[in-house]
Amino acid sequence: MKQNQIHRFSVAPMMEWTDRHCRVVHRLMSRRARLYTEMVTAQAVIRGDRQRLIGFDAFEHPVALQLGGNDPALLAQAARIGSDFGYDEINLNCGCPSDRVQGGAFGACLMREPALVGDCVAAMKAAVSIPVTVKCRIGVDDQDPEAALDALTAAVRAADVDALIVHARKAWLQGLSPKENREVPPLDYDRAYRLKAANPDLPISLNGGIRAPSEWLPHLDHVDGVMLGREAYQNPEVLLQVDPLLFGETAPVADAFEMLEALEPFIAAHLERGGRLHAFTRHLVGLFPGRRGSRLFRRHLAEHCVGAAAGIADLRAAIAHVERERPLTMAAE
Repeated sequence: MKQNQIHRFSVAPMMEWTDRHCRVVHRLMSRRARLYTEMVTAQAVIRGDRQRLIGFDAFEHPVALQLGGNDPALLAQAARIGSDFGYDEINLNCGCPSDRVQGGAFGACLMREPALVGDCVAAMKAAVSIPVTVKCRIGVDDQDPEAALDALTAAVRAADVDALIVHARKAWLQGLSPKENREVPPLDYDRAYRLKAANPDLPISLNGGIRAPSEWLPHLDHVDGVMLGREAYQNPEVLLQVDPLLFGETAPVADAFEMLEALEPFIAAHLERGGRLHAFTRHLVGLFPGRRGSRLFRRHLAEHCVGAAAGIADLRAAIAHVERERPLTMAAE
């Protein structure tokens, strides 16, 4: 029986969003959420600037590296590099439908090649001692989701995969943009539930369209974990409810104001290394929903926190626009 608890709650890997600075923001609001990198191709990990591509702060643990690719040998090599960097998990992307991954025949394209996915997982498992997991869709294009997801699951189970994360909708490789593929194909949570019922000893997490905390526990009656994507990014304060609701522990900070105070040392270190404030503040625009002054906060971030000379004082000035007391209506500004 594998350890289901480690994937009870996670934040999805999201291209252009879940970089190392975003992950620090998220970690400050939950000690227990499992965080994921943006997808990085195996070849980039092997040949590119590894510190820039996959470097991370130890504060981010537990954190997983998501890889893209379809070559078992290259994925094994990249997984080994990720393990040596200190990641807690290696995840294989079998769900991204972008033109880039289609051109490379990986991502969601791998839903059509379950045997190859099994070979990739087996190679990575042989290369590392940390968990190896797969994130997938329920199918692509005209595939039957029952047969497609069962075939992929059987292949990765044979390779001793440690967990499966199911984005509970199809991906359409032609005709829909990546954004549309996150919204247009209908969600089918029941398909993921049936998969778990048929594989009780395989940790299975559910992703796709999950938002309010009131939805988390009902899903956890059927699967082992929930993974939030856009909601965690666009409304990051929702993460303050993860530790109390799902793990019976107090949140690391009381609110977003306290989180931003705790964020300052990370920003200061980044600025000292020659980085820009905007690397952090671009991930903060979703804070303070419904609070008076939130619109002024966002405007200040856009106008005063993007330049090369911007510093912590500019962030503090943005925060000063926001009233500490939450208004009665979410529409207030």
